[in-house]
Amino acid sequence: MSATTGETTQGGTVQVRYWASAREAAGTGEESVTLEGAASVDAVVEELVARRSGADAERLAKVLGVCSVLVGDRPTKDRATEVAPGGTLEFLPPFAGG
Repeated sequence: MSATTGETTQGGTVQVRYWASAREAAGTGEESVTLEGAASVDAVVEELVARRSGADAERLAKVLGVCSVLVGDRPTKDRATEVAPGGTLEFLPPFAGG
């Protein structure tokens, strides 16, 4: 993945985990994204969507757009939050119930 923030960070992978309907939309529960340096959540999402085509890409983009996001173990609403190589990114869709 070439999208970086301009900071010098050693490259590596980010482990992406999907839950519930995000897992269905992604067609997997987990995948890795290789980064050249830290990248925003939005940049990682763009890469994840680009790996799919047509309706699959559209569906994943739509689902990820409404998900809560954890960068490591910290929730974030700011999609500009950086994810560093070696980190984790989790997508949790909204769910009904209580």
